[in-house]
Amino acid sequence: MTVATLPSPLLRLPGAVAAEDRDTAVALHYGDPLREQRRLVDSVGWIDRSNRDVLAVPGEDRLSWLHSLTSQHLSALADGRGTEALVLSPHGHVEHHLLVAETGGTTWLDVEPGTGADLLAFLDSMRFLLRVDPRDVSAEWAVLSLVGPDTPRVLFALGAVAPAPYDVTPLAVEGWVRRMPWPGVGAADLLVPRGQLAEVAERLTAAGAEPAGIWAFEALRVEARRPRLRNESDHRTIPHEVGWLESAVHLNKGCYRGQETVARVHNLGRPPRRLVLLHLDGSIETLPATGDPVLLDGRRVGFVTTAVRHYELGTVALALVKRNTADDAPLHVGDVAAAIDG
Repeated sequence: MTVATLPSPLLRLPGAVAAEDRDTAVALHYGDPLREQRRLVDSVGWIDRSNRDVLAVPGEDRLSWLHSLTSQHLSALADGRGTEALVLSPHGHVEHHLLVAETGGTTWLDVEPGTGADLLAFLDSMRFLLRVDPRDVSAEWAVLSLVGPDTPRVLFALGAVAPAPYDVTPLAVEGWVRRMPWPGVGAADLLVPRGQLAEVAERLTAAGAEPAGIWAFEALRVEARRPRLRNESDHRTIPHEVGWLESAVHLNKGCYRGQETVARVHNLGRPPRRLVLLHLDGSIETLPATGDPVLLDGRRVGFVTTAVRHYELGTVALALVKRNTADDAPLHVGDVAAAIDG
């Protein structure tokens, strides 16, 4: 079994209910999902995201090498900094979304559950004679996330200070913390030894961060309109459609795979689709699935990417729709009325 399917030890906490699909290894919630969402907005909570795959890339040529392979400017990434990056196909379609942390002579990449093996295979195929040694270390390291305005206080209790988005600093225990600009007011990702996952979670709880399930994290992600690979992307997604152009693409760097498409669409300003937030009729009993069609007058104009029940917004979903779909268009998802949040 891979780490993406191996049950997390934190599923043994009281009230834990396992998630499904890609997130089956972690908790959907711990008994009160709406309260957990409120806590991530009002104070702070920790989320088990230990099903994410983690790659470590040591070696003297690592930054210039990753710079040449991804959409982000990485050649001058300073120690103690992070960022986001994409691996694109030759035609500019998104294949991988990477969260990056540079610290202690190693570049760390954490990616969506179940995608690490494919990413490693691609990186291995591009090594040539360069001094790099990418490895899948998911069995050794795990990701926990803090979300909420009290995140800095909890980090301070753990002996870590990372004041600005994408700052990366060591933890008092092994690993590092990377401040993040999303999904909420304050957020950070922690990389910790997998064998110490329960211990670190206990320390976070003692510092005032209660557990929250992936449901709560996803609800805030949807509210923030942040894309997730394989939810908000398909085989023909380009960065401009889902908001990755702003966070994961550097428009003034040298050549990389897919750059021509990125530059052409950016200069023309006409991506074929756009990511929108839909408000759905609150009477709906079963949430739409990823891929369910979005209809206008019976015609398909897009598809649902992620649907959630939000503690304040109600039933909402992200959807990819045709670029010319008007904000006031009377849309439907199945028999349910849907309206774009303009």
